[in-house]
Amino acid sequence: MEMEIPLSTSMTRYNSTMRSLFVVVVVLLLAACPQHPDEGGFPAEGELGGEGEEGEGEEGEGEGEGEGEGEGEGEGEGPQPGFGAISGPCGVLDDELSSPLPFYLDETSIDFGTDPYDDADLLLLTAGGQEMVSDDNAGGNSLLSEVFSFEFLARCEGATLFKTETEVEYTVKQTKITDLVVLIEGVRYGVSVVRTFVFPEGTPLSSEEATRRLEGKLDDILVSSANVAASDAWDKQILAVIANEPEHLAVWRAAYDDLDDETRADTIVYVILTNGDDAFLH
Repeated sequence: MEMEIPLSTSMTRYNSTMRSLFVVVVVLLLAACPQHPDEGGFPAEGELGGEGEEGEGEEGEGEGEGEGEGEGEGEGEGPQPGFGAISGPCGVLDDELSSPLPFYLDETSIDFGTDPYDDADLLLLTAGGQEMVSDDNAGGNSLLSEVFSFEFLARCEGATLFKTETEVEYTVKQTKITDLVVLIEGVRYGVSVVRTFVFPEGTPLSSEEATRRLEGKLDDILVSSANVAASDAWDKQILAVIANEPEHLAVWRAAYDDLDDETRADTIVYVILTNGDDAFLH
């Protein structure tokens, strides 16, 4: 016997069945999705910020290392090895080499200790210093003061020898001459040398004597610069001052400060204090 089910009852059963299927589908979908951030889901709160902070930290470390290396190289620049211990700033001649203004430096020194230079030390000099010793100079007893002025510029400022005193050519026969010509970063510079030593040793350097020597050498520099041949012409000159007594530094500087601008011109005055057994320079 067939029983007829009312339509309302059939719809109720249908809706109940559909709700059950919906619940099953939702449960299956939730089970298929990852629930832990380590399994590929969304990161937990704060994780994005944490990664950003780590990135900033790494970048900061990179900048710190870069700055440290740059500063270390600049501050660590010092003299090249050679005969005599050099003290004071090296690599200071930069814009001063091309500036139309004069420049004065008296913060450097070289110490020979108890070992004065002699012929047995020739191979301890730079190649340029050895050539200067071999070529000799134009006369007088100033050869070694000229050699060690070059040695200082070579070891401290990166200079190389271009021509010695007797090799430089001039446009006139009767002229003041420079002591040597060097190259610094490929540019020529004349170098003249003067000593502050007063005989007999230990005699104080007077302001009048300092002025006479300094003014005379700076005037000679102007003449040699005007008469040098084009093939050897330099951009400007360096006056290397060999000072054998610390007391000479203040006297020499005072004399320089009293000179007029025309005499100082654009010359670089590079004072080198010598210590230890330095009698061979004087």
